[in-house]
Amino acid sequence: MRNFTCVNDIGNIKEAVKKAEYVKKNPFADNLLGKNRTMLLIFFNSSLRTRLSTQKAALNLGMNAIVLDINQGAWKLETELGVVMDGDKPEHLLEAIPVMGSYCDIIGVRSFARFESKEDDYSEKILNQFIKYSGRPVVSMEAATRHPLQSFADLITIEEYKKRERPKVVLTWAPHPKPLPQAVPNSFVEWMKATDYEFVITHPHGYELSPEFTNGCTIEYDQKKAFEGADFIYAKNWSAYNDPDYGKVISMDKSWTVDKEKMELTNNGYFMHCLPVRRNMIVTDEVIDSPNSIVIPEAANRVVSAQTVLKEILLNL
Repeated sequence: MRNFTCVNDIGNIKEAVKKAEYVKKNPFADNLLGKNRTMLLIFFNSSLRTRLSTQKAALNLGMNAIVLDINQGAWKLETELGVVMDGDKPEHLLEAIPVMGSYCDIIGVRSFARFESKEDDYSEKILNQFIKYSGRPVVSMEAATRHPLQSFADLITIEEYKKRERPKVVLTWAPHPKPLPQAVPNSFVEWMKATDYEFVITHPHGYELSPEFTNGCTIEYDQKKAFEGADFIYAKNWSAYNDPDYGKVISMDKSWTVDKEKMELTNNGYFMHCLPVRRNMIVTDEVIDSPNSIVIPEAANRVVSAQTVLKEILLNL
């Protein structure tokens, strides 16, 4: 593996889960693998789990870890090509990226969708500039369209908690007061499609995700029907994808909040969310605080997914 940006980079998904299981049982077995290597973690956007888990994963492998917050600890960076830089951004990514690459061995990048242009977001302009100009392996720590480290952790968690070989997994939209990217749901769909699970997506009309990700998926507009017999409920908000509403909140229908009544339709199902979660918008206190909520083990597996990915990249350096 050279770069990690989507499920296709992980190789055979069953083998990837086995490797993750080994890493979880033996977190320090490869603590010399990254000796004298440095990982640079670059954040264009806020983070808690991604920052801590990826840094911890690098340290477990014996690497040095440098964290750079672009908004607080660096010059403002121009990202567009061919512009006259007469504004408040004194440095261009075209110079900054190769400089960053000269200081490290692996680069992690976190850069959300901006919702200014669907074309720009879905072409992954910033992530691809790092891949093109850094000269280093690049790990996506959430980009405009995908969050593969999260989705890998989600898969690891489902494999740990599933009670039958082919569980029913439901991705459900839930209300949120602010427009959120489609990266987490896009990525989750992509990873679930790589399994043999029974997989259903449920959301209100108007919240369809990009067909690039959902082609071939079962989409159910009746949330309660989708929940019937489910083993895992993965709740997540996302903003509209379709024009002219791209990046907008077109509904805050709280009837889509995941509550006890809906969870009782499941097969004693587990509740999942990538966090942070807005309580009593996305999910009620009663559900997220229940024994069937596995959001904390899911978050803990972020170290495992990151360490598994970094290990594979180090083995190929």
